[in-house]
Amino acid sequence: MQKSNVNTAIQSRIIGFDVARALAIFGMVFVNFKIAMNATTGSDWLLQSVGLLEGRASALFVVLAGIGISLMTRRARASNDSELISQKRNSIIKRGLLLIAVGLAYSPIWPADILHFYGFYFLLAAFLFARTNRALLLAAIFSMLGFVVLLMLFNYETGWNWETLDYLDFWTVEGMFRHIFFNGFHPVFPWFTFVVIGIWLGRLDFNNADIRRRLMIFSFSLWAGVEILSKIIQPLMLQDLPQGVTIEDVGFLFGTGMMPPMPQYIIAVGSLAVFIITLCVSLTQGVKDKLAVTALYRTGQLALSLYLAHVVLGMGLLESIGRLENQSIDFAAASALAFCLAGIVFSYFWVKYLGAGPFERLFRKFV
Repeated sequence: MQKSNVNTAIQSRIIGFDVARALAIFGMVFVNFKIAMNATTGSDWLLQSVGLLEGRASALFVVLAGIGISLMTRRARASNDSELISQKRNSIIKRGLLLIAVGLAYSPIWPADILHFYGFYFLLAAFLFARTNRALLLAAIFSMLGFVVLLMLFNYETGWNWETLDYLDFWTVEGMFRHIFFNGFHPVFPWFTFVVIGIWLGRLDFNNADIRRRLMIFSFSLWAGVEILSKIIQPLMLQDLPQGVTIEDVGFLFGTGMMPPMPQYIIAVGSLAVFIITLCVSLTQGVKDKLAVTALYRTGQLALSLYLAHVVLGMGLLESIGRLENQSIDFAAASALAFCLAGIVFSYFWVKYLGAGPFERLFRKFV
């Protein structure tokens, strides 16, 4: 790709979104390397730091997907042209079906795959992107509370071997349906809420500094408030536990952990994602030509390629030298850092000379 074409592409997009996407990929790499290596020993601060990324980096990734859907359909929604809206809807459906196919094919290699969940998010988003903000709010509430209803009706632990994090009946119709919509790593209920948040964010004018400032203040306050409230409620609940309720149950029901994804988790993590995205956009305003920023936004543009590569190449290399299982968190973090740095260098030169990433290019071609 010629330099002038690259500059034109840069000017037509908000690179802060790509920078945030790069940060999301980095966080997912650290978390997934820790999980794959069963890294439970080593530096306490590293264990705690990587633990804080669990369910947060991937949520940031999903919110950014919602923003992407909103941006790619902006003209269709603004025109209110039924034919153009239908074309965009079909395009999103095709993307969703392809993501499902790629994700399911990828699942035997990486059971914690998020792509097949992504595909179902896209299928739902295809029928929501042109709706009003009120409809988006109702969809977000329905997604969050829908999970709570399912939690009351069904056993959340069904299908899981928690010691190995294997989903025992994934490849059955019932097991896959349960996994995708209720108790998988990133189930549609309530994770689709993150996509809805992203669709709404994509409708805002992020070039407006006042909007960004208000959004940062609100999202940070909401995130901090929910986290603090969760920390206050849990000790109070432990003072007088009802019969049959364990300490772990209190943590699950009133904490902000990823599993099970209770409403307070969705609200806290969704707010944090909004804050990080808005902060990235603000910090990159007027510094698009800085080397560090350029390297990061180009890395974000290769998110799909890097996501697939961190398992196939990164973990594959570690497995080939016998260093994938039962490692310390220090080694897991060092390996993740090495992959991220290599990914930044690769992305910088790939986008500079070839444009779209290898899998991004194939994805667009198939769609």
